[in-house]
Amino acid sequence: MSTLDTIKEQIESNTILLYMKGTPRAPQCGFSAQTVQALMGCGERFAFVNILENPEIRAELPKYANWPTFPQLWVKGELVGGCDIVVEMAANGELQTLITDAMAGEAE
Repeated sequence: MSTLDTIKEQIESNTILLYMKGTPRAPQCGFSAQTVQALMGCGERFAFVNILENPEIRAELPKYANWPTFPQLWVKGELVGGCDIVVEMAANGELQTLITDAMAGEAE
């Protein structure tokens, strides 16, 4: 399986997916830490990929997503954005709505 196939499969098989540096319990950059905190505040489980342990994904994902930086939050196959966007959405309530709606769709 190619790296692009792996990325596509990860995005398609996880309702909420965060590509980040480190893990949710041990983020390895401030932007990943802020994003995890915002996401955890929504109260739903999410999948993650530690790009520091996956250099091929770290190299290929920015091209696939047309988004150069990490972290990257994907919800229902769509790129939501990086740290600034996620934190802003958390502050104005949009992130909670997005996450709740995404998970409600999974329960159906």
